Amino acid sequence: MKIVIDTNVLISGAFFSGAPSKILDACLAGQFRLALSAEIVEEYRRVGEVFTNKQPISILRDFLALLFQGLSLSNPD
Repeated sequence: MKIVIDTNVLISGAFFSGAPSKILDACLAGQFRLALSAEIVEEYRRVGEVFTNKQPISILRDFLALLFQGLSLSNPD
């Protein structure tokens, strides 16, 4: 299944438990294929840098690393 993760879900999932956190965990486990555009990746990078510079959050760091390694990326149809 392909999904797009909103930046708010990304940040919420990194800081709090609940559905957003479960979504990030599932992505890291390879349960979803991410549908991304260059703009979405840039927003993740920009917002992720702001938050990881303030407080290192391992799931956010891991998720961003997954994106930037080019794993599970696909173009939206």
